[in-house]
Amino acid sequence: MSPEDLKVGADTAWTLLTGFLVFFMNAGFGLVETGLCRRKNATMILSKNFVVFAIATLGFYAIGFGLMFSDGTFMGTSGGWLLSGADNSPATATAYRGVFGGLGWAGVPLLAKFFFELVFCGTSATIVSGSVNERMKYSSFLVFSVILTAIIYPVAGHWVWGGGFLARAGMKDFSGSTVVHSVGGWAALAGIIVLGPRLGRYPPSSRPASVPGHNMGYVFAGGMILWLGWFGFNPGSTMAVDPAAISRIAVTTALSSAASTLVATLYAWWRTGKPDFSLTVNGCLAGLVSITAPCAFVTPAASIVIGAVAGVTVTEAVPLFDRLRLDDPVGATSVHLVHGIMGTIWVGLFGVKGYAGLAHDGLFRGGGFAQLGVQLEAVVAVGGFSFLTSLAAWFAIKRTMGVRVSAEHERAGLDLSEMGMDAYPADALGDGAAEANRSGPVGITEPTA
Repeated sequence: MSPEDLKVGADTAWTLLTGFLVFFMNAGFGLVETGLCRRKNATMILSKNFVVFAIATLGFYAIGFGLMFSDGTFMGTSGGWLLSGADNSPATATAYRGVFGGLGWAGVPLLAKFFFELVFCGTSATIVSGSVNERMKYSSFLVFSVILTAIIYPVAGHWVWGGGFLARAGMKDFSGSTVVHSVGGWAALAGIIVLGPRLGRYPPSSRPASVPGHNMGYVFAGGMILWLGWFGFNPGSTMAVDPAAISRIAVTTALSSAASTLVATLYAWWRTGKPDFSLTVNGCLAGLVSITAPCAFVTPAASIVIGAVAGVTVTEAVPLFDRLRLDDPVGATSVHLVHGIMGTIWVGLFGVKGYAGLAHDGLFRGGGFAQLGVQLEAVVAVGGFSFLTSLAAWFAIKRTMGVRVSAEHERAGLDLSEMGMDAYPADALGDGAAEANRSGPVGITEPTA
């Protein structure tokens, strides 16, 4: 084999291996969400996180990949449906011109590019899953997932990664703080607004009712899977075995997540009097989301600052959403929306000119507002598009098939009413504690959406 063939082979193996790690993050999301919610909804949550990747795979293959990576300004319009059309990677560009200009920089085969981008697409839908847990119809979530993964995510992604107007303006989002996490976070926020809170969550004239999760072991295991998966998520975005780049990205990812984990633990301990383990895990995830965009553009020292700030902001974001009466059972908006925005902005503050092709130093490195300005433009453009299109989709689903289960079914648990299957069959024998858990908080009767 020629040296060029060996390089393509190594790059392809690296891209696929890291893609496999990102795929396995579905298990992490499923465990974290299930553990942070009540046992009477466990099967429903696990099923959503399992099935959503199948939806993303078929929708992204049919039209999403073409919308995202074929040539065009607002969205890909040069074809590429069902992966039809030639690739134009550096390895093949001398032979012919392809239609997937948005990925022309990567030298791996087209199918490897597709698979790696697919697992990112699937991740955006799992973010939505957590925020709408414990009161949404199963069928309605599946329909929204089709719309998100086949249309909303690819169009927004095209602007940044597919050669669209934000990419041409110089916006940088190395691994998806905006494309994956902010898009998923805005879609989740729209769903929360349309759905409304869980029954009894916000009693009149009193503090929000606590609805504790049922299995912190799941949260631990899921958090560790996600932490591991992020070392595919960020370094894998090179789509090449570039020793210097993947080493720096792995270290910035590790340092940011470590700093956010410790700061979130200590800050929550100081703020509430106890080291809240759920905030420890969400603190880690917030640091990971924050470093996702700048991982290739910042120094290791800057990544520690990024993570430390995330540890504080996620701890404050969770009660902030509660004060706004926006019921997010797992804190997904606090983690992914808030820190997807922050991660995008960090590029414009701490970015190092020349790292991974960055054209300008960040504001804190003396580069002025050039890079920060385009990063902020992306926050507004992608945020506005993702939120408004998601809101329209949720309202359309609400008007046609409904989005919320009945109050009776919500109290009984969605495992029985929606899935016909209990995650803990022993509960059906009438154990008193299990029955108390099954009933959940009550006190407010809300109409079915």
